[in-house]
Amino acid sequence: MSAHAEAHHGPPIANQSSRINASILGMLIFIASEIMLFGAFFTAYFFVRVVNGIEWPQPPFELPVFVAGVNTAILVTSSFTMHWALQSIKRGNRAGLQAGLLLTFLMGLVFLLTQAREYSRVGFAPHDGAFGTIFYCLTGLHGAHVFVGLSILLFMTIRAFRGHFSPENHHGVEIGGIYWHFVDVMWIVVYSTVYLL
Repeated sequence: MSAHAEAHHGPPIANQSSRINASILGMLIFIASEIMLFGAFFTAYFFVRVVNGIEWPQPPFELPVFVAGVNTAILVTSSFTMHWALQSIKRGNRAGLQAGLLLTFLMGLVFLLTQAREYSRVGFAPHDGAFGTIFYCLTGLHGAHVFVGLSILLFMTIRAFRGHFSPENHHGVEIGGIYWHFVDVMWIVVYSTVYLL
C-alpha cells in the first residue's frame, strides 16, 4: 500500500468539474429552488389577479408605487456596490472590498426598514381579502430573503474588516454576492408585477 493511500481517510475524494467551483454550483442550485418557491407565490398571484379578475389594488386601497420605486433604485444600486466589492478583492484592494460590502449592507438595511415602514402605512392587512394576502406574501417572502442576505452581508463585512479575504481566497464574497444579486433581481420581478402592472 502506498504512503498516499495510507494517509487518506474517509470516503474517496469526489470528482469535481473544473468549470465551476462546487460551492458556487451549490449556491446556484439553491437559488434554482428559491426561484421555484417564488414561482409558487407568483402562481397564486396569477390566479387571484388574472383568473379571478380581482381588481389590483383593490379599492379603496392604493399601493405606494413611488416609495417602492425609490426602494427599488436603492436595491439595484446595492447590486453595483456588491459587484464593486468582489472586483476589489479580486484585485487585492481590501479597502474597496470593505467599502463595497459596508455600502451594500447599509442600502439593504434601508430597503428593509423602508419596506417595514410601508407596511405600517399602507392601510390594509394580510386578512383583507386575496389581494392583501398575496401582496403581503410576495413582498414578505422577498423581505425575508433580504433579511437572510443582510445576515450573510454582515458576516462577510465583519470578515472583510478582519482581513479574511484575498485575491486567491474570495469565494465567500462571490457566493454571498450571487445570493444578493438574486435577491435584487427577484425584487425587480416583484416590484414590476405587484406595483406596476
